[in-house]
Amino acid sequence: MKTSDLRIALFSGNYNYVRDGANQALNRLVEYLLRTGAQVRVYAPTTDTPAFEPTGDLISLPSMPIPGRPEYRLSGGVNSRIKRDLAEFNPNVVHVSAPDISGHRAVTWARKRNLPVLASVHTRFETYFRYYNMAWFEPVVEALLRRFYRRCDALVAPSESFAQVLRDQRMNYDIDIWSRGVDREIFNPGLRDMSWRRAMGIADDEVVVGFHSRLVMEKGLDVFSDTIDELRRRGVVHRTLIVGDGPARAWLEARLPDAVFAGFMAGKDLGKAVASMDVLFFPSTTETFGNVSLEAMACGLPVVAAAATGSQNLVDNGRSGRLIRPGAVHQFAEALRAYVEDPALRAAHGAAGEKRSEAFSWDQINQVVADTYIRLIRQKEKALRA
Repeated sequence: MKTSDLRIALFSGNYNYVRDGANQALNRLVEYLLRTGAQVRVYAPTTDTPAFEPTGDLISLPSMPIPGRPEYRLSGGVNSRIKRDLAEFNPNVVHVSAPDISGHRAVTWARKRNLPVLASVHTRFETYFRYYNMAWFEPVVEALLRRFYRRCDALVAPSESFAQVLRDQRMNYDIDIWSRGVDREIFNPGLRDMSWRRAMGIADDEVVVGFHSRLVMEKGLDVFSDTIDELRRRGVVHRTLIVGDGPARAWLEARLPDAVFAGFMAGKDLGKAVASMDVLFFPSTTETFGNVSLEAMACGLPVVAAAATGSQNLVDNGRSGRLIRPGAVHQFAEALRAYVEDPALRAAHGAAGEKRSEAFSWDQINQVVADTYIRLIRQKEKALRA
């Protein structure tokens, strides 16, 4: 069996209506699969104002806004219209990327037809509740996730550290690594632009501590702002640059009134903004891979990140950046102080990170998923013959 023999029904909770690292990876995967001759049908909630054009054929799932987070939508399942479309498409493998209602229904539909199911795990959903004073609910969510993922034939995770977390949580024991790549045309040191920095009010001799991500509390914005305050208390002269937008932007602007907020950016504009930083500070503990860290490394920046799933598989502690215990504000501040005050250290660790980033090719990474589809189809066929 070849990649061109694949017919994949892909279910996503957010394929293109809000831009994030997970759906960027899914769109790149679909582009690669289509380019290599596979057939793909994507099923996901849609809106009238998507963040970007989807790759491939996108079929709209019934959905409703999530209470309290209306920018996101909760899918309403797989109705008769979707079932007819699935039957007409006749997939030979089903891929689910979110443990939502439609994901559950898609797994049930596939199991009734003896089709293999692959689940890609993009985020640590169970940890989100810590940021909304609902940590008590985490064990319940973990149990629900376990029920979902153990109904799937296999999982793919973005990093070995996260795969081990999934094994420890007994989510599944067939787990491949679907890593992430970086577009070197968009993220590279050559895009550093001092004129852009000046236009943002940043002087040439100022050292920029940067952050770029969607501005939501689960990205560690509380730890980020506390650490910036600690740098000020220590008299560490720097500028703070924040690239991104989201529902927590107003909170962060009030919390860090002296920071430069560049807003949402994409493509080469984003690459220019990241390359124009001097060090990336990313204290999030909810990442499964750490796209933000990899993009900064490709731009030649040292990275100070939480020693958590994702970044710890990318950042070589003490060589291309620093990995700090999650929430350890004083240690984060000390690591940042070293980079702010030592340009030779910044240059050496930034160069090491850029070299490390060269190992992440999107085509090689996406072929791993295609190979996993093929393996699951063969395993299912062998089991049925037996």
